[in-house]
Amino acid sequence: MKAVTTFPAPPPEVPEVDVVLPCLNEAEALPWVLARIPPGWRALVVDNGSTDGSADVARGLGATVVSEPRRGFGAACHAGLLAATADIVCFCDCDASLDPSRLVPFVREVRGGRADLVLGRRRPQGRGTWPAHARAGNLALARMLRRRTGLRLHDLGPLRAARREPLLGLGLTDRRSGYPLQMVVRAADAGWRVTEHDVPYLPRTGASKVTGTWRGTWQAVRDMRRVLTEPPAPGPGTPAPPHPPSHTPSQGGTAQ
Repeated sequence: MKAVTTFPAPPPEVPEVDVVLPCLNEAEALPWVLARIPPGWRALVVDNGSTDGSADVARGLGATVVSEPRRGFGAACHAGLLAATADIVCFCDCDASLDPSRLVPFVREVRGGRADLVLGRRRPQGRGTWPAHARAGNLALARMLRRRTGLRLHDLGPLRAARREPLLGLGLTDRRSGYPLQMVVRAADAGWRVTEHDVPYLPRTGASKVTGTWRGTWQAVRDMRRVLTEPPAPGPGTPAPPHPPSHTPSQGGTAQ
């Protein structure tokens, strides 16, 4: 009887970039969004309790599906961050309002050591894309963020990129609408370089869970105001990611 030689299974391939896509009933938007994930990147669709078959649609389109039964935008985002394995992790809404291919220069900026956290400043394409109450809430938060951290940002949008390990080191705790803001506040407290670049903001597919109503918007603002009242983390905080020995400062970095 011949001896059978066995070989260990090859280690799973680590994606170049992981894109976290928090998802709650976005079956209609998923084909458009997933078709725009850059080659070599992995889509992590975090199903946050969908009832419209979003998870099945995502799997059928080749995405990796992560289940997060605890409701909340922050809960979904953080579950995706924990599931990620790539060095660089991006975040993008899953409602077709933002094109994930726009993250390519964000990743290039992080990888090149010119920024530690890159954010997309949403530029509405067409009337009604960004309701007045949502825009007003965002502006108020940007002003409060400036007073709290000194960062001169115009938007706290969900399109963003950073390195995974430093993000985990921020110790993010918010699991609702305050998650994106808490990420920026703690990054600023840790001395990270935060930059902002314009991205087209498209009419979303389906109904908004947050900015579609005044009540949803101001609940989100309330969550974020709570984040802004948190004192800086004790001790030296989370250090900024390591940078190359030399680099060219980002042009058009933090908004003026």
